[in-house]
Amino acid sequence: MFEIRIICDPADTDRVTDALSQAFTVGPVRQHLTRDGERLRLYVTADHHSNTGPWPTAEEAYALAPSVVSEIGWTARTAADKPFGTRLPRDFWLRKAALLDRIALQDVGDDAAEVANEAAERLMSLDDAGVICDPRHYVRQQYAHWINNQ
Repeated sequence: MFEIRIICDPADTDRVTDALSQAFTVGPVRQHLTRDGERLRLYVTADHHSNTGPWPTAEEAYALAPSVVSEIGWTARTAADKPFGTRLPRDFWLRKAALLDRIALQDVGDDAAEVANEAAERLMSLDDAGVICDPRHYVRQQYAHWINNQ
């Protein structure tokens, strides 16, 4: 794993980010203005692409999943019923990340995809998985494994 810093024109940010994600497995891109305020500094944690799959498709991963509405209810109840000061188990974070991934797959907008990515990165961090793939692919792999072993 390594850190990349790029200074670029704000108009080039999307192109640079896309090129990085094609060349490497990348984490979230952090943006800061340069001192002169005219360009952006992009910081990203990256790693070489890995073939540690298998990475199931969304259809394969969520074939046995309960409905989205059911999962929304379960997630809300589990979070609300948690005794104060206790940690939620990994299953909660996995199911929440999978739910948000499924919502984002319905193409409801960029915000949904961003929230799904954040939840997926949280799960990877919880699992201490490092940046081994697209975080949402990781969620699909882990969810497929989890639901098939229930």
